[in-house]
Amino acid sequence: MREIIKIEGGHRLSGSVKVSGSKNATVALIPAAVLAGGPVTISGVPAIADVDSLSEILRILNCEVTEKNEHLIIDPSGMKNVPLDADVITKLRASYYFMGALLGKYGYVRMKMPGGCYLGPRPIDLHIKGFEALGASVEYEKGCYTIRAEKLVGTKIFLDISSVGATINIMMAAVYAEGRTIIENAAKEPEIIDVATLLNNMGANIRGAGTNVITIEGVNELQGCYHEIIPDRIEAGTFVIMAAACADEMRINNVIPKHIEALTSKLQEMGADLDIGIDSILVRHKAGMHAVDVTTKPYPGFATDLQQPLTTLLTQVEGISEVRDTIYAERFKHCMELQRMGADIEIFNGKCTIKGPSRLYGDRVTATDLRCGAALVIAGLLAEGWTTIHDVYHIDRGYDNIDGKLQALGGVIRREKID
Repeated sequence: MREIIKIEGGHRLSGSVKVSGSKNATVALIPAAVLAGGPVTISGVPAIADVDSLSEILRILNCEVTEKNEHLIIDPSGMKNVPLDADVITKLRASYYFMGALLGKYGYVRMKMPGGCYLGPRPIDLHIKGFEALGASVEYEKGCYTIRAEKLVGTKIFLDISSVGATINIMMAAVYAEGRTIIENAAKEPEIIDVATLLNNMGANIRGAGTNVITIEGVNELQGCYHEIIPDRIEAGTFVIMAAACADEMRINNVIPKHIEALTSKLQEMGADLDIGIDSILVRHKAGMHAVDVTTKPYPGFATDLQQPLTTLLTQVEGISEVRDTIYAERFKHCMELQRMGADIEIFNGKCTIKGPSRLYGDRVTATDLRCGAALVIAGLLAEGWTTIHDVYHIDRGYDNIDGKLQALGGVIRREKID
């Protein structure tokens, strides 16, 4: 049985919503926990499908996993370094964080090629080069990586691209390495700071997370700890966009506004009415918003994960907007689904232009990836009539209880099972 989401458009939203813990941080924090010698408690864990998949991988590794009230307790005391070749590995891209964690802890890992949303080429060669620089050998055969090292030794690693995944994976591999590891041109995303904070709480010695140079001094052991996850900046941004699109007045709580400054400044440029507090953002209805151009860039630039939801809002504003994605040039499948609903969008290589305002009409559409799903939820709220979204498992990978949160805000949304 598969699930679909049905949304009746035209209902204005109002009220307040609380943002869940960061999906992008959580999917790295869970694999990082296996580096500890004792139990790790992670607080603020979002109820998303990726957490279920990662918990399944932990159980394959014979870790004890307890879920209770947004807390995940991971006990790796009885852990066994078995090959990770189960189908669950291919369900999400973040499974690749077990490469760095297991290599760091055991000097050996064997696992399937990770999966996830298809957004164009997403090679992991930077991860591999980092492991090799630390002294590991890497073999790829029959869809499986075998990575081994008799000893990991700290070194200087320059990333050709400031990749979030590679930065975190190398950081995890290096915590037990002999001596000092320096990652240059490191990514600066808040999730990296969160993972470094967890590792330091365990007893690691990491400096410079959040800058482009991260230094890791190897240690001999790590212990369990308690850690609270940062709020999800992409969920926060999605709700801010949603509020600008179809709310009378909506407050988004549990936000770190600095994390989504690139978005809020762009919305203010469009004419949106935002009141930005210490840990919340109030959005009031504002007529007459106008077109803008957006180019995605690594943090602190405009997030690629927010260009898809923003595209839906841009269908409703006056003028011609251009969205250019410099991170994932193929991340425009949502545009074809929006066209089906009446949006006036032209798609080019690595960019699209949106002519607004367009009337959107409910239709049968498909969430081709996680953030495409978010874009279609916003479109469904705006459209005339009912919108039916298929492949909603993509949405469930990254948004905690999106149906319930929207219902509480006045949205008409429901789930149905189909054959």
